[in-house]
Amino acid sequence: MIEIDTGLGGSSIEEIARAARCAEELGFSGLMTAEASHEPYLPLMVAAEHTERAALLTGIAVAFPRSPMITAYTAWDLQRYSRGRFLLGLGTQVKGHNERRFSVAWERPGPRLRELVLALRAIWDCWQNRGPLDFQGEFYRFDLMTPFFDPGPIEHPHVPIWIAGVNRYMCRLAGELCDGFHVHPMHTPKYVREFVKPLIADGAARSGRDPDAVKLASSCFVVCGDSDEELDAAGAVVKQQISFYASTRTYAPILATHGWEEVSPRLNELSRKGKWQEMADLITDEMLAEFAVIGRRDEIGPLLARKYEGLLDRVGLYLPFSPGTDDDWWQQIVRSIKG
Repeated sequence: MIEIDTGLGGSSIEEIARAARCAEELGFSGLMTAEASHEPYLPLMVAAEHTERAALLTGIAVAFPRSPMITAYTAWDLQRYSRGRFLLGLGTQVKGHNERRFSVAWERPGPRLRELVLALRAIWDCWQNRGPLDFQGEFYRFDLMTPFFDPGPIEHPHVPIWIAGVNRYMCRLAGELCDGFHVHPMHTPKYVREFVKPLIADGAARSGRDPDAVKLASSCFVVCGDSDEELDAAGAVVKQQISFYASTRTYAPILATHGWEEVSPRLNELSRKGKWQEMADLITDEMLAEFAVIGRRDEIGPLLARKYEGLLDRVGLYLPFSPGTDDDWWQQIVRSIKG
């Protein structure tokens, strides 16, 4: 069975409680926040208070602006308060955002994220098992934990760590150390099947793990409408989103899987000139069909289930969820996905 999540990112803190309750009542498996226009952890504490069953996910929180110790405290508190429902999703973001939006150093992001995951586990082990804290790494050092600062054991001490990524290193790292992997919304089944999964299996083999222990999740582009005109308009919006992502060289491996690698530098050049419509024009209907689920509104649920069965463990729609708006449609989607 595939789990289906929905984002809470578009809601203000004041609206989170209502949105979370409504999403759980509609049957969503998980509630997700992102490091976008709001801080990702605080809304999940509110959601935890007003729900009982839904998983609570950061999808994702940017890893490096916060010390691993800060992240460890936050995750520990969320896991305790939610009674074991929290999934910590971390990502590196890109150099520009780290240096210019967060004012933090950008240095060897793959190895640094690997060490950060190990540091989190060392800190949590110290708190749960009351042993000494002695983590010495290349990027991080943690060897001070007095009783005053130790939150102590909790009932659900395993905080699942998911990471996001696109390239070979991150896929292997997920297989080696992590509980889950956030596949970028700009993906295709071929990319997941032929690029992501084999690399996760490679990473899992290096540490003697079962690759099936690493769960995969993604938000999925959707083109839907009740008429040809609505479908065309929705397709144009998604083409714009794809062109924006694909203009960054980071996402070249996704395009290369299909032999579309020549599109990336052209999009990059147009983005630097601010030619946004010309960028979208480079995304063909063939490409759109690979990147998105396309259909009439009542077809979307079954189409999503068919496309991702056996490929992803958790899915979400790259569409905003607003409680009280299209609730019947969202419930239909949920039932189609979860079976």
